[in-house]
Amino acid sequence: MPAADGKNYSTDVADIEQLLRIVQSIPSKKAEPLKQWLAKVGSARLDQAQDPELSIQQAINDYRRLGYGENWINQRVKSIETRKELTDEWKRGGMQEGRDFALLTDIITKAWSGKTTGEYKKFKGLKKENLRDNMTNLELALNTLAEAATTEFSKQYNPKGVEANKKVAKKGGDAARAARENIEKGLGRSIISPNKASDYIKPIEEAKSQELPFDAENDK
Repeated sequence: MPAADGKNYSTDVADIEQLLRIVQSIPSKKAEPLKQWLAKVGSARLDQAQDPELSIQQAINDYRRLGYGENWINQRVKSIETRKELTDEWKRGGMQEGRDFALLTDIITKAWSGKTTGEYKKFKGLKKENLRDNMTNLELALNTLAEAATTEFSKQYNPKGVEANKKVAKKGGDAARAARENIEKGLGRSIISPNKASDYIKPIEEAKSQELPFDAENDK
């Protein structure tokens, strides 16, 4: 790793799992609070393995703690359910977790948003953060629609093999793109935003009231 003098030197490093193992091995009493926290987290995770509903509630609590609004949280929980249904359908069709799932997800995302998952994360300035956790309400809704549509198309056409599943994935993404284009036509702006959900949602009283263009047309 580069040092202050600009040269690279061999350096001892550790990832998060290794650091926690190191903490567990420290005999000092000063490490005891962290050891107790690790035991508490481990116990909670075992409880969640026995009752998956606890994991969902924990996720909701974490999102609230991070400052997400209730409407966004409700959409996010629904998107998790929709994603699970889609991946179960992919598994039924013989797709493998990892490369196949990533490939098909990219196709869906590209079809409705115009960006692959990697391009979307870069557009929002994300690194390791979860893309869905940083989508606005509309982005998340459209992404959920794309995945739900893909699931239904897959059930209808029963695709076999990667190439057939790629076509179905694009068809699902195209359905959400059509909805996106219709919404953008009414808004007069792009839905694809560099904003993150946590700093996008604001109280309704802060929003500036504007005349709806379709109301003006009806008045005529």
